[in-house]
Amino acid sequence: MPSTTNNFWAGRKVLVTGAAGFVGSNLLPILKKAGCELVTPSRREYDLTEQAQVRRLFKEHRPDLVFHLAARVGGVLANKEYPADFSYENLIMGALVLHESWRAGVQKYVTLIGACSYPDHAPNPIQETELFNGMPHAGSAPYSLAKAMSVVLAQAYRKQRGFNAIVLVPGNIYGPFDDFDPNNSHVIPALIRKFIEAKTAKQPEVVAWGSGRPTRDFVYVGDVCEAIVIAAEKYDGSDIINLSSGHATSIRELTEAVMELTGYQGKIVWDHSKPDGQVHKGLNATRMKEWLGYECRTSLREGLRQTIEWYLANPAARRL
Repeated sequence: MPSTTNNFWAGRKVLVTGAAGFVGSNLLPILKKAGCELVTPSRREYDLTEQAQVRRLFKEHRPDLVFHLAARVGGVLANKEYPADFSYENLIMGALVLHESWRAGVQKYVTLIGACSYPDHAPNPIQETELFNGMPHAGSAPYSLAKAMSVVLAQAYRKQRGFNAIVLVPGNIYGPFDDFDPNNSHVIPALIRKFIEAKTAKQPEVVAWGSGRPTRDFVYVGDVCEAIVIAAEKYDGSDIINLSSGHATSIRELTEAVMELTGYQGKIVWDHSKPDGQVHKGLNATRMKEWLGYECRTSLREGLRQTIEWYLANPAARRL
C-alpha cells in the first residue's frame, strides 16, 4: 500500500465502529501498522442505536478520529425482508455517531455509504454529482436513503458547526471477512459458497439468481481500505468520493469466473424468477484518482482468488 503519513497517526486515538465487520476487519491491520491507538467497541458494550450509550462511548474513550463503519447490511433478499430494520438502524446510527463525534470534539469523522444510494437510472459510470438526482433502486431504497442521509448530515454539520466529516462511496466490495451466510450475503460470497459446496457434493448444476445481465463495479476490500486511510489523511472536503475499480463486470461474467477459479465442473442454471436488482451500476473513479492520488490495483480475478483462498482457510465462514 502507499505509505501512510506516520506523523498524521502518531499519538492519535482512533475509534472504529463496526471494527469486527467486513471493512473493519480489513482496515484495522492498516491502522495498527500506522501506529495509532485503536478503540474498537463491540455492540455488546455499546448499542449505537441508543443515544445514551453512544454518548457514554465518547465520554469514556475521547477519540481524536472516528471511522463509522457499523451498519445493518445485507443482500437483495435481506433488504426485501427487513426494510424497516435496514432503514431505522442505519439512519439512527449515522445520526447519533456523527452528532456525538461533533459534541465530543472529534477532529475528523469518516464514514461510508453504498453505491446503491445513487439513483436507479443514473448514467454510467456514475459520477458523485448524481447522488440526489433521483430515487435509488426500489429493492434497497430504505437502506440506500438512510445511508444517503449521512451525506446530508456531514455537509450540514460542516456548514453550521465546522465539523470535519467526510463521506466515501465504495463500489461493490468483496474480499476476506465478507459475509458468506446464504441468507444475507452479497453476490460474490454467495457464488463462492455455492460453487465450492456444489463441487464438494459433486452436484451437476449450480443455480444463479436472475438473468446475469446486470453489471457492477466490484472492488477488492484491501484496495478500499487503502483508499479510506489515504482519504482520512489527505481529504477534508464536503464532496463525496467514489472508491472504485472503474471497471463494470456483468453478473454472468463474474459467475463464470468464480466457477472457473473454484474448479467447479458442472453447469450454471439461471433462475429468472429471482430479482436482478439495479441493472447497471458502475462508478466513475476520477475524483479518487485526482483528489486522493490513488488507483485500485487488485484485478477482479486476483481478488476473487484471494477471497476463495481465505474462505477455504476459514472453516468458521463456512459454518454460517
